[in-house]
Amino acid sequence: MGETKRVKIALVNPPPPSALAFVDYQYPLIGLAYMAAVLEKNGYDVTVVDCPAYKMTYKNAEHAIRLFEPDIVGITSVAATFTSALQVAKDIKESYPQALTVFGGPHATVMDKQIIREHKEVDVVVRGEGEQTIADLARCVSNSGLKSLHEVEGITFRKDGGIVRTPNRPFIQNLDELPYPAYHYFPLRKYQIFRKLGLPMVTSRGCASQCTFCSVPQIAGNHFRARSPRNVVDELEWIRDEYKADFITFTDEVFTYEKERVLEICSEIKRRNLKVPWDCQTRADRVSRELLAKMKDANCQLISFGVESGSQKILNAMKKGTTVQQNEMAVKWAKEAGISVAISLIIGYPGETKESLKQTFDFIKKTEPDDVYMFLATPYPDTELGDLVKDMCWKISQEWSHYEMQTPVFENSSLSFEKMNNEREIFYNNLYSPSYILRQSLKGTIYSQIMMQNALHQLLWRIKLPWLSANFKKLIRL
Repeated sequence: MGETKRVKIALVNPPPPSALAFVDYQYPLIGLAYMAAVLEKNGYDVTVVDCPAYKMTYKNAEHAIRLFEPDIVGITSVAATFTSALQVAKDIKESYPQALTVFGGPHATVMDKQIIREHKEVDVVVRGEGEQTIADLARCVSNSGLKSLHEVEGITFRKDGGIVRTPNRPFIQNLDELPYPAYHYFPLRKYQIFRKLGLPMVTSRGCASQCTFCSVPQIAGNHFRARSPRNVVDELEWIRDEYKADFITFTDEVFTYEKERVLEICSEIKRRNLKVPWDCQTRADRVSRELLAKMKDANCQLISFGVESGSQKILNAMKKGTTVQQNEMAVKWAKEAGISVAISLIIGYPGETKESLKQTFDFIKKTEPDDVYMFLATPYPDTELGDLVKDMCWKISQEWSHYEMQTPVFENSSLSFEKMNNEREIFYNNLYSPSYILRQSLKGTIYSQIMMQNALHQLLWRIKLPWLSANFKKLIRL
């Protein structure tokens, strides 16, 4: 039976809240790009309203959505953008109430019942992976097979004053079946940096690690599911040719989880002579000298390790499953292979002390990574860290816009935020020095240029040139 109406779906990346107003968005949202591709493949009319890229206000966003006259408005968010997403939904319900408003993302997945109970502007919450679910919702609205929301797996909605939670949708097992992300719905020029375009790729989903602070298992599961090496390199070649991408970021949680698969990917990249620079993130216990050498030979130019702490006590508390020595060795091997190294750190975890914080800074001094991403421990809902902070009866903020890992959201009795912030500020002031900027500028890679940009941005702010600092990233995108 054919469709009874042509369904139109607007997918929305909401405006950033004021706390994130100056955050630079380096890549289009791959989750929305996947959903747009699936909807397009199924014959639906799609638009993507990418508010951060266009610097849209709420009014601008509402106007753009209403002009499209959508049947479904799908709004994605993480915890930090949740309040902003709600505002978009409210505006749409007031101006175009016939549209079905749908929320998705990790925050909505774990807060689904509360969202439906407390926010009437949200009609449906999609839990977990959204591609197949949004397609089923479109079918339901078009009445081409699914006659009611009860038939759609993995959603939460209200019915007759109550809350209906349909069975969880199984995770997609054969990721090769997904269409490539539809980046043509995004203003890609807005994402260029130094006139270079970088695009994200996902080669696997799920994470088998048990880190207490991570919310990935909530939306992607705790079992590793991977695309085939040939399928991965097919997309890499397609992105290069279709969108003229200058570099690629593999956004997998643990890109090298299966070392043999990565070796095959590298061999296929070499066989096709694809010289696109790429970067990835992974764990220290999932690399070897041989693997890193092969990755460098296939043009991997940057690798980011989730180090998290230089204190073994804190690593154990996080259930990270790595040692300080493993982290040291992984950074050393990557640098020996000629790959630039970034490390991510989480400070202020429960149990953090002046001594453990010093051990983290000592780790940085010893390993000398090219860049450091330092975040504050943030107890996202339904994570073990979130439960721990609650159990300790520490005061915790419900101001979701603060959950961007740079603002303290709970009181740590063993180490004050003022102390951590002061140490962090001193560290970055020392790291992002004029000599650092010069070293990165001489390397000549797109990644060293990005590092140089970040360092210069901070330096300009520090020497009291806030206007130039705030507009620097705009200038280099021209």
